[in-house]
Amino acid sequence: MEICYLVVFPDAEPKAAPQKESIDGLKDAPYFRPVHIDLVSLGYETVLIEGRVISVVRHQYDEYAQMVEARFSLDDPFAPSALTERMKIENALKSKYIPETYRLNGLFEDYIILLVDEVKRAPDSWIDKNALAIARFIRSQRDTLDKKEVAEILMSRTRYSAAELTLVDWEGAVIIVPNGDYASDIALLKIGSYQLLRYRMLDQSIDELLAKIKETFFEGKRRPSATRGLIRKIAEHKLELMLDFERAEQTLLLIGDWYTAELYNAIQSEFYLKDWKESVANRLDNLESIMQTIRDNLAVSWENLLDQIQLVLWMVMLFGYLYLYFLDAGWISLPFK
Repeated sequence: MEICYLVVFPDAEPKAAPQKESIDGLKDAPYFRPVHIDLVSLGYETVLIEGRVISVVRHQYDEYAQMVEARFSLDDPFAPSALTERMKIENALKSKYIPETYRLNGLFEDYIILLVDEVKRAPDSWIDKNALAIARFIRSQRDTLDKKEVAEILMSRTRYSAAELTLVDWEGAVIIVPNGDYASDIALLKIGSYQLLRYRMLDQSIDELLAKIKETFFEGKRRPSATRGLIRKIAEHKLELMLDFERAEQTLLLIGDWYTAELYNAIQSEFYLKDWKESVANRLDNLESIMQTIRDNLAVSWENLLDQIQLVLWMVMLFGYLYLYFLDAGWISLPFK
C-alpha cells in the first residue's frame, strides 16, 4: 500500500514560457476531454521527511492554483503510530509548499488517498473487513467511530471491474487497482479538489468586494458619495468574478465515459461541489442586487443635483425678470445714464 497526499492552493504567478499540458490517463477515453483546464508542469523532486522518501510532482492549474502530489510509503498505514508519522509528513509538506498567507487563512485544500494494488479477497469484502481502520485512516482519527459514522465514510463506492474499486469520502479516498493504474482516479480527485478551491477563492473574492462596498458606502460618519468611476471599478471587479465563475463551471463539462462520469459524480457529491456552485451563484445574484441599488442611488443623486441646478437657474431668471420689470416701471433707476 502507498499513500498519495494532494495539496492545492492559490498560485496566480505566471510561469516563464509555460509548456501547457492536458489531463490524460482517464479510463476509456471520454467523449469530452478536460480541455478547459490548462496544466503547466512545475517539476518533479524527491524530498526526505521523517526518514521517508517522498516523491513530489507539482502542476499549475489554469494559472489559478498549484497542485502538489506527494507519494510515500508507510509500513502499516492502519497502525496507531502511522497516524502520527503521517501527520508530521503532511505538515512538513504543507510548510514547504504552501505560502504562509494561505496556511494562516486556510485557503487551501488537502486530500489523502490510500493506494492499494493487491487484496486477497474481493475489494468490497476487504473494505468491510477493515472498515474501522479505513475510516480512521480517512478521517485521521484515533478515536473510535460509531457504526453510523463508519458506514457514512465507506458509503460512496465506484467500481470499474470486479477487482477494482474506488471509495470516496470528503476527506480521503481508497483506490484499489490490481495493476497499480491509479492515474485516472487520482486525476479526477485532483480536478475535484481544484474545483472546490476555485469556488472557495470566488467566495472569498465576493467577501472582499462586499467589504469594500460596505467600507465605501456604508461606514463612517461622512459617507462618500457614489461616483461613476468608483461604480465602474466595482462593476469591473464583479465582471471578473462572473467570468471566473463561468470558467470554473466549464470544468464540469469534461466527463464523457460511464466510469469517469460515475466516479466524478461521486466526487462532486462528497466534495459538495454542487452546493458550493449554488452558494456562489446566489451570492453573485445578491451582489448584482446590491450593485443595482447603488446605481439607482447614484441616479437619484444625479437627479437631485440636476433638480437643484434647475431651481437655481429658475431663481436667477426670476430675479432677472423682476429687475427688468421694476426698471421698466421706473421704480428703480440705473446708476448712470
